[in-house]
Amino acid sequence: MVEERPGRLTVGVVGAGRVGPALAAALGLAGHRPVAASGVSEASRRRAEALLPGVPMVEPGQVMAAADLVLLTVPDDALPDLVRGLAETGAVRPGQLLVHTSGRYGTAVLDPALRAGALPLALHPAMTFTGTPVDVQRLAGCSFGVTAPGELRLAAEALVIEMGGEPEWVEESARPLYHAALAIGANHLVTLVAQARDLLGLAGVTEPGRMLGPLLGAALDNALRSGDGALTGPVARGDAGTVAAHLRELREHAPDTVPSYVAMARATADRALANGMLKAEFAEALLGALSDEPSPRDGGIA
Repeated sequence: MVEERPGRLTVGVVGAGRVGPALAAALGLAGHRPVAASGVSEASRRRAEALLPGVPMVEPGQVMAAADLVLLTVPDDALPDLVRGLAETGAVRPGQLLVHTSGRYGTAVLDPALRAGALPLALHPAMTFTGTPVDVQRLAGCSFGVTAPGELRLAAEALVIEMGGEPEWVEESARPLYHAALAIGANHLVTLVAQARDLLGLAGVTEPGRMLGPLLGAALDNALRSGDGALTGPVARGDAGTVAAHLRELREHAPDTVPSYVAMARATADRALANGMLKAEFAEALLGALSDEPSPRDGGIA
């Protein structure tokens, strides 16, 4: 049993998706007290039961009434209307901490609640969530994008540290760019890995995941350490013939992957050119191989 300490907060969750219950559970481990959650779907209820056992599922207004700190963990596009609705119905209490976890928004989206006396914080965990208890463990060392009024900055950073995370300050105006960077890095990575798995399966590899694991782990580690210096492969070398062969196979066996291959290969070529890895004399042939339409030399129809 956690000993009650001064400054401990009652915690509520509006939107019991994958993120909210995990953060509330982490705050519970730090000595705060989750008291209420709201969620619409059966999956939300199951997640809340697994991560916040004994915490009642109630309406959003009841969560607001019960908690000193309320986590607003709804999809980005739903957040402005939710905040506006809570403020207009009088659900927001003066001095109440309102924390949203959207990467896209800073604290301006909470202005309706701020006018009602709430204390606005934007705490976005740079982590993917499964909706299971493992998420709480993954918060250890996880970076959070933190945006808050100056007078609340220390409080915001303290909450992140209590959840096991590392606060990283992000200015209000930079939030969309910050979120775009994470979407490119995490969401698009999943798509690329899934495509690679599927293609290896088409090639007859029986354990695509086992083959990709060490390779992708090394590539990620190298990229984080060395940036563009970690580039390798036929595009960075300027092997236009190999790239053309790839595209022939993809057009025949997996045409839906051609646009992403071409887009990423062009982006790779740009970066390799900029850092001097790809020689200019090889770039023209490479970009020709990456043309949208197959050419006669690729074995296609002009």
